[in-house]
Amino acid sequence: MAELTERPPADAAPADAAPRVEPAAFAAGFVAALRRAGLPVSVDGAARLAESLQVLPPSQRSVLYWTCRIVLLSSRNQLPVFDAVFSAVFDGLLDPADQRGDPNAPPAIGSEAITRPAPRDDLAGRRQEPQGESGARAPAPAPAAGPADPGAVERETILMFASLERRLHTTSFALLSAEETEQVRHLVRRISLSTPLRRSRRVRPTHADGARLDLRRTVRAAHRTGEEPILLVSSRRRERPRRLVLLCDVSASMEPYTRVFLTLLQGAVAGANAEAFVFSAGLTRLTRQLAIRDADAALASAAASTADWAGGTRLGDSIRRFIDDHGRRGLARGAVIVVLSDGWALDDPAVVAAQMARLRRLAHRLVWVNPRTVAPGFQPLVGGMNAALPYLDAIVSGHSYAALGELADLIRAERLDLRSRPGTTTSTVPEPEPPTKGHDHAA
Repeated sequence: MAELTERPPADAAPADAAPRVEPAAFAAGFVAALRRAGLPVSVDGAARLAESLQVLPPSQRSVLYWTCRIVLLSSRNQLPVFDAVFSAVFDGLLDPADQRGDPNAPPAIGSEAITRPAPRDDLAGRRQEPQGESGARAPAPAPAAGPADPGAVERETILMFASLERRLHTTSFALLSAEETEQVRHLVRRISLSTPLRRSRRVRPTHADGARLDLRRTVRAAHRTGEEPILLVSSRRRERPRRLVLLCDVSASMEPYTRVFLTLLQGAVAGANAEAFVFSAGLTRLTRQLAIRDADAALASAAASTADWAGGTRLGDSIRRFIDDHGRRGLARGAVIVVLSDGWALDDPAVVAAQMARLRRLAHRLVWVNPRTVAPGFQPLVGGMNAALPYLDAIVSGHSYAALGELADLIRAERLDLRSRPGTTTSTVPEPEPPTKGHDHAA
C-alpha cells in the first residue's frame, strides 16, 4: 500500500519503493470515489481528511481505514458502501498474490477486532497497592510479558464516533425522536432568512456617479443662495428588503414536520420581520404570536390561537382567504412567498390552480417546500401539488436541516435560473400530470 507522507526528494527514494501520494491528492480522489458511490461526503470532509493524514501518517492499512472512516462517515448506514469503496481502491493497488502466506498482511476491511480487557476496579487496586516506608504509594510493577489471561473479559471498544449534530443535518425530521427534534430546533434557530433587495419609491441624497438630479432638493437649496442653483443635489432610490411571507400547513399529514417548521417561522418573524400564517381547514395569522423571542412561548401561543390544528387541508380556500384578506392589500405584492405543504388537499385542483395563478401575479417569487419530494420515485400526482406546480419558481424538500439551508439560499438569491424552474424541459422536477382530486395518489 502506498504510504501517505510528504513527497521526498527524487534521489532519496529507492527504485523499488512503494509510490508515495500527497495527502491532499489522496483525500480528493478518495472522496470523489465515495461521492460516485452515493455517499454524501462534502468538500470539507476531504479537507479534514487531508489534515488528519498529515497529523497521523498511516503506516498501516488499518490506520488509514479508521482515519478515513472516522473523518468521513456520519452514520452506520454508510458503512457498507464505505467498506466496498475502500476495498475496491486499495485491493486494486496491492497484488493479492504477494500476500499469500504472509502472516503480516493486513486483514480484510472490517475484520480488525478492536478489543481490550475489562478495566479493573480502581478502588480495589488502590487497596492492594504496596506502600513505601514513608507511606507514599509505591510504583506499580510492570505487567508481565506473557500470554493474556484466557479468562479475561473482552469488550468491543468504539474509538470515535461521528458528531450527533453532524448526523442530524441530513436526517429527515420524520425519523427523529423527541429529544433529537429539540436538538434540531436549536439548529434551526440559527438559520437566518433574508430576502433580496428592491428599490423603493423613497430617495436619498447621494454623490455617487450615475445618480439622477433631484430637482426638488436642488430648488430648495437654491433658496439659500439667492435663488441661484449653485448646489446641484443628486439622489438615488433607496433599497429595502422584500417582504417575506410564510404559509405553513399544519394538517395531520404534515404533523412530523410541523414543530420544526414553526420554529423556522418563529425565527423568520423575530429576525426578518416576516409574516407568518398557518392553515389547515382554515387560515390563521400568527405574526404577532410568533414575534415573541422565547421560541417555546411563541409556539404555545400559536397553538392556542389555532383551532383547526392537525385537521384536513383546504389548500385552495386558505390561499383565497390569504389573498382576499391580506395579499391584495399589499402583504403579497412584490413579496417572496414560501408555502410549506405536502399538497394533500381536499379542494378541487381547479380551485387550487386558480388561486395559485392569482398569487403568482402578486408575488415576486413563489417557493414551495414539500418534504415528500425526497421519496424514491416522487411524482407530483397529488391534486393540490400538481395544480400548484406550474406557478412555482422553485420547489425544495425542506425535510432536514441541510434542506432548510437550501431553502434559505433560494429565498436570499437575487434571481433564480429559469432553467431550474418547475415545468421547464431541463428541470429535475417532473412535468405536471393531469390533476387528480384529493388523496387519490400519494407522493
